[in-house]
Amino acid sequence: MRRAMLIGVLLLLPGSTHAAVRVVNPLEISGWIPYWREATGTVDVIPHLQDFTAIMPFGYVVQNDGSLSDAFGFDATSSTSTANLLRVTTKAEKVKLIPTVMWSNGAAEDAILKSGPRRRALETRIADLAKAQGFSGINIDFENKSASSRPYFSLFLKGLYARMGQKWVYCSIEPRTPPSSAFDVIPKTLDYANDYTAINRYCDRVQIMAYDQGAVDLRLNAAADGQPYIPVADTAWVKKVMTYAAQTISKRKLIIGVATYGYEYDFSKLSQSGYRYNLDWALNPGYATTLAGELGITPSRNSAGEMSFVYTPTTTPAIAGAAAAVAPPLHIVWWSDAQAIADKITLARSLGIRGIAIFKLDGGEDPSLWSVLPRRAK
Repeated sequence: MRRAMLIGVLLLLPGSTHAAVRVVNPLEISGWIPYWREATGTVDVIPHLQDFTAIMPFGYVVQNDGSLSDAFGFDATSSTSTANLLRVTTKAEKVKLIPTVMWSNGAAEDAILKSGPRRRALETRIADLAKAQGFSGINIDFENKSASSRPYFSLFLKGLYARMGQKWVYCSIEPRTPPSSAFDVIPKTLDYANDYTAINRYCDRVQIMAYDQGAVDLRLNAAADGQPYIPVADTAWVKKVMTYAAQTISKRKLIIGVATYGYEYDFSKLSQSGYRYNLDWALNPGYATTLAGELGITPSRNSAGEMSFVYTPTTTPAIAGAAAAVAPPLHIVWWSDAQAIADKITLARSLGIRGIAIFKLDGGEDPSLWSVLPRRAK
């Protein structure tokens, strides 16, 4: 491999009957700082940089014409800017600074990736940016791609990898639930937007965004045995996702994406079995615990290993002319806390994969997060 990595080995010292200390690769811990919470996220992370291998601010957004918009302010010349503060502190702590290049417009992705000249121009633009800015590398996060763009995205990664030289190429991709858990009857043809073989070849780290599970795993839904079940990321599901990915992608590269947030839904029981969930909003743990306190409810750890509680909002007042008030549906609040993340860290170790990546670091995560992260080896 072109990037040197320590490999744990057991050596016998010459002339000694004692084995040398075994060197074990520690888990790599990375995390995303969102540009919409740039200041609070940076201030939150800096005191804990010793825990991280890489920090990946949401730095650049690909525009519809293939140009790059600087969302985090890395082009700012002020020495007191948040972006410069992050640049200086990560360098001092020997933490990789790997900005994320985001793209979520499927139609634009399709048009540019399928055009050889435009695709190659984007590869060059990103690689030149990484070198000019002195970044450790780049994290590619192209979402909402169509299956028809799969070979062209692979060509993009191949070209970018070649242009990046010694810079790191991180790739963040959507989770893939094993077909046996995603379908009652597995389709004869499954079209995916990501080619795991190419991603394994052209990405130094592959971060599976293993969150926003919802109702995607039919087997785990059934195992909930009639109880409300709408996880951010059940550890059992994450294990399936990562084990499935590891069939094609090297464990030395695989990283579990973990969430620091949750959701609130209103929900109702279906006539035969299960529930219908309507998303109300995303939330940070602080909102959930404050709401529970106001309602006099003690949240509990659910079957997915996350936190949740159910409540009934105040009855909606009767509308003028209506016969009676309409009772509102039940609400469920469900989120990922520090213990849920600690469980993913344990899972990463048990699976023998590279580490975890935290989404998102913005000051709103469970404050206990910092006590469960393993310290980075110096």
